[in-house]
Order: sequence, then structure tokens, then C-alpha cells
Amino acid sequence: MSTFNHQQDGTQQVVAERINTASAHHVQDNVIDEQPVALVYNGLAQVVMLVTPINLEEFALGFSLSEGILATRQELYDVEIYRGQAGTEIIMTVSSRAFEQLKRQKRSLAGRSGCGLCGVESLQQLDLAVPKLVNRYPSTWLAYIPAALMQLPKQQPLNQLTGGAHAAAWVGADGQLVAVFEDVGRHNALDKLIGHLSLQGQDLAMGFVLITSRASYELVRKCARMGIRLLASISAPTGLAVELANNAGMGLVSFCRGEAMVIYAN
Repeated sequence: MSTFNHQQDGTQQVVAERINTASAHHVQDNVIDEQPVALVYNGLAQVVMLVTPINLEEFALGFSLSEGILATRQELYDVEIYRGQAGTEIIMTVSSRAFEQLKRQKRSLAGRSGCGLCGVESLQQLDLAVPKLVNRYPSTWLAYIPAALMQLPKQQPLNQLTGGAHAAAWVGADGQLVAVFEDVGRHNALDKLIGHLSLQGQDLAMGFVLITSRASYELVRKCARMGIRLLASISAPTGLAVELANNAGMGLVSFCRGEAMVIYAN
């Protein structure tokens, strides 16, 4: 059994046995950290997600916005983070309107790092509603994707150390790579990015998201709810993601590799 040494950079150091055709030897290796993080709103425990435990304030805000718990970042009054041996609690104080909305949802979540439907008890609770975006993304943004892809690896320190991190990046309306956030879960990385951009007061209609994963439905839903007009992914989309993007009038571009890409929606 390996002994895990949790680091402050979102990695763990473990002892592993490296084997090749000539030899086998023990080494210290870095793996990406994955810990339970509980989100608590006005004393009500609502969700436990498995998250890489860095940029947690951004994660809490981004999750709360992209899941429709908060209508604006101003509805989040206070955030306190408590780290313990069993995991981390993020204690949030939110507006009375947001708290009433949260209680109406009646959803108690236990989220795996790859989870999109965790905590949903019935088909009636599954919320696939997306707003209709007013304006289509400018076609010139597609030309920014190859350059952003080339810059992205240098902005992924967790992935360089572990090979196990997803990244969500914001590309501004001028084509510049503005911010990159990493996590073991693709939707967690996106929530961290959304939280950061909201704290910065960024207009989310003026740029797009580039993600180093497949484009699953929850990524499209989160982007559409935040008014993000284009999602570009390195890997494949899912059928539901394509359907939701078309319903929202949002751009979905996948298999973005080098100069190549496939436009699936709008």
C-alpha cells in the first residue's frame, strides 16, 4: 500500500515501481490529488465533489453560478474554507433568494470527478434547460484556436507533473490566452475558470472556452448558462452536448488538434 504525501500544488507524492524490459526499481512519482470537497450554503450541506484541492474559492463560486444556485456573484456574501483529514468544507453565506432556490432544488449531491448527474434521484430532477443565446460567436474566433492550443501546455503545470489533469482555458476576444485552470475533473476545471472570470468581472460573452477533454453535456450546459458563446474541445463531443449547444444557439467545436477542427453546433 502506497503512502500518500499531499502537496500544496494539487499533487500527491507516491512510491511506485517502474518496470521496463531491463529492470524494475522504486521511484517517487507525482499523481494528481483528488479529495472530497463539501459545499455548504447557509449551513445546508448541498454537495460533495471530488476535486483537486487548489483554487477552491474560484471553484465554489463557479459551481454555484454554473449550476444556477447563484444568479450573480454578488449573491455570495462570504466564503470560508476548512481543511480536515477527511476532506475540505467550503462554508458559504449566500442571499436569501439563492438559499430558497437551493432548497427548492432538493438535490443532495455526491459528485465523482467525472460526474454529470450525481445526486439526481429521478428523471424529473434532471435539468437540461439551457437559455437561448442572443448573439452568435464571431467566426474569427475559430482562427484563434490553433494558437491557443500551442500555448496551452506551458500553462498546465499539474498536467506536466502528473499527466492526469484536465484544463479549462479562457481565450479572449482578441485571441489571447487569458487564464487556465486545472483539475482532475473536466467540469471542476471549468467551474474554477468561471469563478475566476466572475471575480475579475470578465464579460463572458467576449471570449470562449477551450477544454482539454471531451465535450460532455454538463460543460455545454454550464457555458450556455453563463452566456459563453463558444466551447472548443480537444476531444470528441457527446450527442447530448451537440443537442444542447444547438438548442442554446451556442458554438461547439471539437477534435481541435493543430489547424484541424470539427464544428458540431452553430
